[in-house]
Formats: sequence, structure tokens, C-alpha cells
Amino acid sequence: MFFRAAWSLVLKKAGPGMRWTHSPGSAAHSERKMPPYTNYHAQRSYPMPDEPFCAELNAEQRALKEKEKGSWTQLSHAEKVALYRLQFHETFAEMNRRSNEWKTVMGCVFFFFGFTALLIWWQRVYVFPKKPITLTDEWKAQQLQRILDMKGNPVQGLASRWDYEKKEWKK
Repeated sequence: MFFRAAWSLVLKKAGPGMRWTHSPGSAAHSERKMPPYTNYHAQRSYPMPDEPFCAELNAEQRALKEKEKGSWTQLSHAEKVALYRLQFHETFAEMNRRSNEWKTVMGCVFFFFGFTALLIWWQRVYVFPKKPITLTDEWKAQQLQRILDMKGNPVQGLASRWDYEKKEWKK
């Protein structure tokens, strides 16, 4: 609650130059559109946008729009494509084509895998202590021999599988 009150005081002191610069009624949201489009949004699931792709037309495009009102048989293929490009940004084939974004994603994944591997290696070398003596093969062999010499758990344990006369494991 204190943070909210302090923030409102900061915004009040900043005045209309800071807070209200991008409010709905300001000059930043005027009716003038940024060329070539502003609210244009077409996608595969909704291919018909509310506004045409090019809202501000130059003289050549206006002449083409006037020619559009006549017979379409008089229009060349290039003019029909130009009219389509005035209305829409991409064709369905262009919308559906594969992107190479997977390469970027996989590159980032492999980068972080490599970074993680380097971090683990660094921790094993410089951070973690050396292995205790009890994990060496010599110590494990001595420990096994000690258990066998003590004949520990002779019914179901290690001693039950050791042949004491031949000094080898039972088969």
C-alpha cells in the first residue's frame, strides 16, 4: 500500500509531460496513421483484416484504385497483384510457409546446454571437494574382505554366497 501511494505521488509530480504523453487523447494516438499501416492484423485463422494494408496511397496507387472500379479484364496480372498487395500484406502461401525460427530456438537450447555443461564442469573442478577415500576401489575391496572375514549375515547376505574353503564366490 505504501508503494502504491508513493508511486502515485511520483506520477503526480511528473506532470502531464510524463504520464499523459501516451494517453488515448494525446497527440501520440492521433487519427493520422503511420505509413504504411497501423492496425493491420492478418493471420491464418482470421485472414480478413479490418483495415487495408496500405492506408495512405501515392498517386500511382490511387490511379490503380480508380482503374480497379472498371472492368477487371482490362487489368494485367501485375496490376491485379499490385491491387492485392494494397489490400493484404501476405498471401496464404506466404503465411503458411515454414520459418527458420526453429534454427534460432535450437541454437539457444544448445547454447544453454553447453553453458550448463561448462558450469557443471567448473563446479566439479573448483567447487566440489575431492572424493572421499571410502569411494576408492582399494577401500571397497578391503571393506568387502572385512565383511567376509567377519562372516556377516551368513544366511542370506554376502557370506552366504562366498565359499570359504576355495576362497571364491559360489557358482
